[in-house]
Amino acid sequence: TIPFSAGGAADVPGRIVAQRLSELLGQQVVIENRPGAGSTIGAEAAAKAAPDGYTLFWISNTHFVSAALHKKLAYDALNDFTPITQVTSAPNVLIVHPSLPAKTVKELIALAKARPGQIDYASSGNGSTQHLTGALFCSMAGIRMTHIPYRGSGPVTADLLGGQVQVAFPGIAGMLPHIKSGRLRALGVSGKKRSPELPGVPTIAEAGVTNYEMVAWFGISGPKALPREIQMKLHGDILRALKSPDIQKGLSAVGQEVAWQDTPERFYEFLKVESAKWAKVVRASGA
Repeated sequence: TIPFSAGGAADVPGRIVAQRLSELLGQQVVIENRPGAGSTIGAEAAAKAAPDGYTLFWISNTHFVSAALHKKLAYDALNDFTPITQVTSAPNVLIVHPSLPAKTVKELIALAKARPGQIDYASSGNGSTQHLTGALFCSMAGIRMTHIPYRGSGPVTADLLGGQVQVAFPGIAGMLPHIKSGRLRALGVSGKKRSPELPGVPTIAEAGVTNYEMVAWFGISGPKALPREIQMKLHGDILRALKSPDIQKGLSAVGQEVAWQDTPERFYEFLKVESAKWAKVVRASGA
């Protein structure tokens, strides 16, 4: 179950992995898209599925963002799922329209301090990773920019290119052509290290916001009470898929870096940290 629309940035990496898993498992892995409500519709369906290994859930940080945004859900975001492994990791990029007189992160911060609330930053929606990446940036930099939520990444890109909004924090893959053409300017990437696709662009942390880090990720979980032998079988097969050079190349082409944990238990520890982190970010953002 992928809790996002077919063909989108969250769906494509899942299909790449599913295709290789079909080969390794010897049976077809069928993608079921259950989009809506910040991934909670798909999450509820996966949580209530039989724990027999035939229903898996494409989990992401959006899962924990939504848990922090909604006081009442029909499932426990952390404990109603069986962790298997993380699959990918991908930073966002702090991007500005060239009309904005800021060529570095520090210059953007100085400009925002001089013009509090007058600079807009766009996101793909309230509570989205893009929104919270920007909210955390504003909080840690001590600035105030006005958040403009859109319904998806496509309209964000269109208005950013047109100069209707000046700043955004989208995924890297879709921005590369516009950065290379000079139509948009990249100031920093949100991860712990520089992106191979943008080696000349510093991380936001090294560019002036100390300890800043915000990374989008995807992983695979099953319903609660998935038998241990099935959990470990799937963990092993998924890692075999992720270690394949052609899968790594395919994921890299859509802006995703392969990432996994050696055991499901380590993935669970990762999920606990993510749950706490996103709850804190959501509270700080006012979302």
